[in-house]
Amino acid sequence: MRVVVADAVAPEGVAYLRQHGCEVEDLAGAPAATLHRALADADALVTRSSTAVTSELLQVAPQLRIVGRAGVGVDNIDVDACSRRGVVVVNAPYGNVVSAAEHTVGMLLTLVRRIPEAHARLKTLEWNRSIYGAELYRKTIGIVGLGKVGSRVAARLRGFEATLLVYDPYIPESRARDLGAQLTDFETLVRAADVVTFHVPLTPETDAMMTAREIGWLKPGARLVNCARGGIVHEGDLLAALDAGRVAGAAIDVWSEEPPRSDTLRRLIQHPHVVVTPHLGANSSEAQVNVAVDVARQLVAFRDGELVEFAVNIPVGDPAALATLRPWVGLGDRLGRFCVQLDPEHLARVTVSVAGTIAGTDPELLARAVLAGLLDPVMTSPVNLVNAHLVAAERGVAVEVVREAEAAGYQSVLTVVTETAGGRKLIAGTVFDGQPRVVRLRDLNIEFTPEGFVLVLSYEDRPGMVGRIGSILGRLNVNIASMHVGRREKRGRAIVVLLLDEDLSAAQLTEVATAVEADFARLIRLP
Repeated sequence: MRVVVADAVAPEGVAYLRQHGCEVEDLAGAPAATLHRALADADALVTRSSTAVTSELLQVAPQLRIVGRAGVGVDNIDVDACSRRGVVVVNAPYGNVVSAAEHTVGMLLTLVRRIPEAHARLKTLEWNRSIYGAELYRKTIGIVGLGKVGSRVAARLRGFEATLLVYDPYIPESRARDLGAQLTDFETLVRAADVVTFHVPLTPETDAMMTAREIGWLKPGARLVNCARGGIVHEGDLLAALDAGRVAGAAIDVWSEEPPRSDTLRRLIQHPHVVVTPHLGANSSEAQVNVAVDVARQLVAFRDGELVEFAVNIPVGDPAALATLRPWVGLGDRLGRFCVQLDPEHLARVTVSVAGTIAGTDPELLARAVLAGLLDPVMTSPVNLVNAHLVAAERGVAVEVVREAEAAGYQSVLTVVTETAGGRKLIAGTVFDGQPRVVRLRDLNIEFTPEGFVLVLSYEDRPGMVGRIGSILGRLNVNIASMHVGRREKRGRAIVVLLLDEDLSAAQLTEVATAVEADFARLIRLP
């Protein structure tokens, strides 16, 4: 396999490729024209962040089969263009997690012991021993997000004999217990913690999750650490709290604007009670070696036809088998995405059952699709058919795949049962004419197409309920594409599913739910 290395990576990664029989052309820093000529007959491309892998670049690389990003993010890679071309994209999501975790702990210690201030004074030869810091011993530390980095931060903070509280709605309680932490809700964590440290991806759910309201929950003298993503903590609100003395200090490695240019960010960086670094969490020599070798190892595995662990798009498989299962893979993904939005609780176990004709194919592939749908919306790195089981295992999620010969009432049925803190939940679907359909939700038979904006309500069925819903949605200029009802008896408990043409805000959803006295209301957003 011929590999072109476009950006500077650790030499250990290049050495690994050569030791395993790859022809490597290292063009880090070379002009674009030189790179383009080299890609004309390249099988693989290795990048970091300098080289943009665009559809135009792919046009000069007709033989390219795989792109390796020596790092976590793939913002510089047009993954869709690669997928359309059948080019596998891999990254190295684990190579820098220790570096990021240790940087977080280092920033925290630097903050509480006021090391930058003492350092700066002594550098001017001022001998001042009146600088008093704080200990972490027996303090309460709140960890928001218990993924790859957060779990390692928790493991390291246990050594300080601190009380660890964790907020992560997508892990089981057993995962927190294994790390010596207590799982709780976000508000309880913020109110109780002496220090809050964030380790979550930047998503619509986590964007500005710490604003003036949440900062107001903090006990006086608490501190914040953000080495995850800029924007999770509202920087303007944090600055105001620091100026008011409401927050004792903050340690920040990541920014909503990099490099920072706004007046607010400049004032926050220069604040005397803030310890700052310029997004250095992954910048250790060991991490750079790890990500280079991880990518090189995957390129060699791909060449040898072995499992590629960290693909960020669907790998090329058997075209005939994929064509047969493609609509079922799509169904599995949608059922997973439906479940995680319908019941965003601590996922402990998933059972995937394939029944009927489809059970004679590859149920493992369908299970991977379900897991990808369940986990991808809540993870920093993409989750797909290749790495779904690996991610589930890391999150402490038990997975069971079951084959059943009979599918009552249908030729084939795919059923997903999730077990969370909220209990055991079921959803089942099938494929009609190549299109996914849900056929069962909870304990009720109900049939609808899982796509777009799906409003799910549960209430006691009685006259006028449908009219109330239609009236409110009409006033909000939200069109109902279709309505589907599942119930066991007249005027009993019913599940109503409405497919909408437009989105609903949280306030609008509450208005609809209140009007029908719903005991459950959720808006599901699907592709």
